[in-house]
Amino acid sequence: MPSDVLALPTLTGEQVTLRSWRRSDIDVVLEASQDPFIPLATSVPKTRSSTEAREFIERQHSRLRDRSGYAFAVADRDDNAVGHIGLFRVPGAHTRASVGYWIVGTHRRRGYAKDALTTLTSWAVTRENLDRIELYVEPWSEGSWRVAEQAGYIREGLLRRWKRVDGEARDMYMYSRLTL
Repeated sequence: MPSDVLALPTLTGEQVTLRSWRRSDIDVVLEASQDPFIPLATSVPKTRSSTEAREFIERQHSRLRDRSGYAFAVADRDDNAVGHIGLFRVPGAHTRASVGYWIVGTHRRRGYAKDALTTLTSWAVTRENLDRIELYVEPWSEGSWRVAEQAGYIREGLLRRWKRVDGEARDMYMYSRLTL
């Protein structure tokens, strides 16, 4: 990612728009908070509190201010948020970034995740000083790793006990996409 000031663009895919999170997106954050996995593996709070949902949205805006990355709401054709995708700096690795995404359960299996990842990746590979984009997926999450593969990411291997999820060391598949 470049060293200049970060700005969040609006990116348009075939089915989705990647845009800034809005206060009006609270309902999708609340739905995500009730998912059995999203709060464990992301910064979505496991809560039914509108206050904590708003704080999640504010944290997404702060990622630009603290230069840690780009956090987008994934919105459908009607501009309703259905999920999240982000491109984040890898600490200590200035030419690498990682991507993470989720779609709420009521909107899965519609191609939103693939379109969001393809759209974000098409933009990300044009960023200066970025050689590699990484993606980590638990082996059991077939939907997530299929999305990565459909978006052109290559599975490089299995990282054993790579990340703690809910206090437990978990294996992760590592995927990557090299920039041109």
